[in-house]
Amino acid sequence: MRTFLAVATGLPTLALTAALVVVLCFWILVAARLTSTHSFDADLDLRAWGMGGVPVAIALSSLTVLAWSLSVGGTLLLVVFTSPGPLTGLLRMAVPVLALLAAWRTTRLFVRRLHRLFPDEPGLSGLGRAEDRDRSRGRAHMDHAA
Repeated sequence: MRTFLAVATGLPTLALTAALVVVLCFWILVAARLTSTHSFDADLDLRAWGMGGVPVAIALSSLTVLAWSLSVGGTLLLVVFTSPGPLTGLLRMAVPVLALLAAWRTTRLFVRRLHRLFPDEPGLSGLGRAEDRDRSRGRAHMDHAA
């Protein structure tokens, strides 16, 4: 347990731990009905990052929890199975970055599945693009014909 706490509160995982604390506080405010899950939807559009289709709070919360879990887990594996040294120190610096990239990819997959539960949210970028182009061409063609 001491190793887990040292990894979770040590550098470089500390940044993700702080983000996790913010996410947990946000969800406590949501549970107390002092805010809603749609609080940040007007402020940030995640479609360019492949995470559109669900409220921003859900996408970023998922990203944060996954990144923190992967970072702590990867760092714990390094601490337990490697000896201290410069190479281990460099690997410990790389683990949170790699965890964030892996969490982003996983969150994108997770959000695609959740999109059906949030029909009011704008769709994911890239999905239905050909259909939209065909519709707009059809409209433009009909406008020129009239």
